[in-house]
Amino acid sequence: MQTASTNICKRIGRSQYLSEFKCGTMIGCHLCNKSIREISLLLNIPQSTVSGITTKWKQLGTTATQPQSRVSAC
Repeated sequence: MQTASTNICKRIGRSQYLSEFKCGTMIGCHLCNKSIREISLLLNIPQSTVSGITTKWKQLGTTATQPQSRVSAC
C-alpha cells in the first residue's frame, strides 16, 4: 500500500525549473494537437505546469525564463 509520503511521482516545486528539453517536448506535443491532459500524463508533469508553459509560449514565443524586475527599497 502506498502512502502520500512514499509517492513515486516527484512533484515540481516552485523553486525548480523545467529543462529546455522538457519545455520543448511540451510545445512539440502541443503543436501535434495533444491535449493538456495527454501531455501531462505522457511527461508526468502537473496539468497546471503544462498549461502555464503553453500559455507562456503562445504569448511570448519562448519558454525561456524571463528576468524578474528588481524593485529597490527606498
